[in-house]
Amino acid sequence: MEPLERFLKYVSFATASDENTNLTPSTPGQFEFAKYLVEELKSIGLQEVDLDTNGYVMATLPSNVDKDVPAIGFIAHLDTSPEASGKNVKPRLVRNYEGGDILLNEEKAVVMKTKVFPEIRQYMGEDILVTDGTTLLGADDKAGIAEIVTAMQYLIAHPEIRHGKIRIGFTPDEEIGKGADFFDVEKFGCDWAYTVDGGEIGELEYENFNAASAKITFNGRNVHPGYAYHKMINAMRLAAQFINMLPRYETPEHTEDYEGFFHLTSMEGTVESATLHYIVRDHDKNKFERRKKEMQHLVNKINGEFGSDIVEIELKDQYYNMREKIEPVMHIIKLAEQSMKEVGIKPKVRPIRGGTDGARLSFMGLPCPNLFAGGHNFHGRFEYIPVQSMEKASELIVKIIENLEKKS
Repeated sequence: MEPLERFLKYVSFATASDENTNLTPSTPGQFEFAKYLVEELKSIGLQEVDLDTNGYVMATLPSNVDKDVPAIGFIAHLDTSPEASGKNVKPRLVRNYEGGDILLNEEKAVVMKTKVFPEIRQYMGEDILVTDGTTLLGADDKAGIAEIVTAMQYLIAHPEIRHGKIRIGFTPDEEIGKGADFFDVEKFGCDWAYTVDGGEIGELEYENFNAASAKITFNGRNVHPGYAYHKMINAMRLAAQFINMLPRYETPEHTEDYEGFFHLTSMEGTVESATLHYIVRDHDKNKFERRKKEMQHLVNKINGEFGSDIVEIELKDQYYNMREKIEPVMHIIKLAEQSMKEVGIKPKVRPIRGGTDGARLSFMGLPCPNLFAGGHNFHGRFEYIPVQSMEKASELIVKIIENLEKKS
């Protein structure tokens, strides 16, 4: 079975995570998907297939050599982003893409325009999976799962390929920052691992954002507007004031590469109460700390003007830049780079403008850089993935495993 066939089955599971349930996994669809994968992994011949009560799937491909080869792992996540619907996903395959705009949904007039997404033209002549314009696709990260499982099946079917012990792991709730919460690194038992959770073909990443979330609550005072003079405090207006006090161009839509940002993810409110939710990101640890201090400073400034109990902020660190944990073991990056070149892929070593389970796992004792899964435009209706990129990802996993045995 090829990655495409697997992927089309996987996206039939609705697995969007939900940060409000306080459960692990946060949604039942993830557990249903995990149970399906357990049966599939057993059916292809993997051993020690396990699903724990928190929705983590692990399995083993035993070594087939009589020598010491480091045990390595490959990891992907079960959930899709809650930012767009992941129910009733209806992928469509655009065969032999000719390079123009792609009509996703005629009824709703949803078009993927090359003017907005010019990078799609690099896949002219390839077969591209797109959405129907109403949901996300789920390449983040069901493509990664499909690629890993396909690679494992290939190795089982080709015992002449020598390899050490391989572990695979599928995690819940990565999209809400909880994918590593209950990951048992000791049980996984690997020297290092790779997440297969990156974007376009060739991506290889061992740097990511330092990340925090911020919840800012504005406590207003509602009085009849006809009698509000010097009495009313409009929480929504204070929230708007706070938004405008942050640097205008330090937002995702105005930053790239190593530039950090403040990102307003949601807002709700009345005159009486308003709440803003932000994520704070920066690759540089010192700049990251300054960003958090700036938010606290603005809260203090508004409280100084209106009263000490008007604004409250709750800041939580989510994960840190894995670079400091990977640099001492750069041979694992060189192994991936060399393997890419051998399967005809040009490595694109770049920082992640986001995070993966691997960032937290690296700080938990499992160095874990990130490999491409092949998708583009994650978390929305313009998500797509070239089929050939999925096939190359599976080929790369096999080559890394093969090269590791040769070097050992």
